[in-house]
Amino acid sequence: MDHAKVRDYMTQYVSTLSPDDTVRSAIELIRRTGHDGFPVVKDGIVQGYISSPNMLAASLDEKVSKLMATDILAADENMDMDELARVMFRSGMSKLPVVDRNGKLTGIITNSDVIRSHIERTSPQKVWTLKKALETLHNIDVTIARESVNINELVPTQGKIYADELEGRIYELKKGLAEPIVVIKTPQKLLLVDGHHRVVAAQKLGITMVDAYIIMFAEDVHLGLEKTAKEAGLNSINDIRILDYARHPLVEITKRLKRDDEKGMSDVGATH
Repeated sequence: MDHAKVRDYMTQYVSTLSPDDTVRSAIELIRRTGHDGFPVVKDGIVQGYISSPNMLAASLDEKVSKLMATDILAADENMDMDELARVMFRSGMSKLPVVDRNGKLTGIITNSDVIRSHIERTSPQKVWTLKKALETLHNIDVTIARESVNINELVPTQGKIYADELEGRIYELKKGLAEPIVVIKTPQKLLLVDGHHRVVAAQKLGITMVDAYIIMFAEDVHLGLEKTAKEAGLNSINDIRILDYARHPLVEITKRLKRDDEKGMSDVGATH
């Protein structure tokens, strides 16, 4: 199943300002839309971002270009929503402009859109897809149950998670928005195959029982997951490493455009 992309959840119709607009125009736009900040765009390209705090001490005739933040973050429209969630929780941003491969503004994405994307993916479709794959590969009957499991009984199959995404899962759990984890039940163990961030988030919050889809086999099947977990030293969720702020494919669009402009100017100068 395809991963949800930013383009699937972004708002396409975005209120914007131009660098030559004044604070007066920005305030009028705030009153009209109810938003507290806007991308600043010239010829379709994001030049910066201006929000209410930027204008507090400015005169009404001051140009937006003098007040806007130019060192901003933007999301690529083809970025996975899971990746975007990590970026937004890591940076503390509540909204990001969305751009295409040419740096042109195509929409805006908010943390509410991130939460909505996760709620809509609580569908068991991926569980049924896994069920079908297991039945085809091993020629056995697979059944699925949905019930609560004790996280202390789970054996992880993933040794690393990301701190910023963990923050997002903690937030979702607090709001009651987390989707079920996916577990494979073997004669000896409960193997956690999907939901490592959610399980660690639950542990952080002192939650021991979580909702789960449990995949069970009609006969004993060796999938290799248990062996892999053992070789990696994974016996409990306490063995999962949390990577703090690992590098992520974040689009720093204005920095890149500025570098491209500077390079273009230097290339032009070199030809004269």
